[in-house]
Amino acid sequence: MSWIEHLREDQDASGILERVYAGCRSRAGEVAEIIQVMSPRPDLLEPFLELYIRVMRGPSELSRAEREWVAVLTSDFNDCHY
Repeated sequence: MSWIEHLREDQDASGILERVYAGCRSRAGEVAEIIQVMSPRPDLLEPFLELYIRVMRGPSELSRAEREWVAVLTSDFNDCHY
C-alpha cells in the first residue's frame, strides 16, 4: 500500500482518470496501484502508460516474458506488489 493519496475519478475535472481507469478495468479487471499512485498528476498518466507500453511491448532484444521477469524481480527487490 502506498503512502500517496489517490484521487477518485470524480476528483479529476479533466476526465483523464475516468478514461484511464475504465481502460485498466476493461483490460485487467482492476486499476493497478501504480496507476492509482499517479492519480494526483493525471496529466502525466497517459504519457507514462505510453512509455510503459513501448518498453514492455515494443521492439527489444528481450522477449516480452523476459521483460516481465525484469519487472517482477525489480518489484520484488523493492518490496512492491507487481
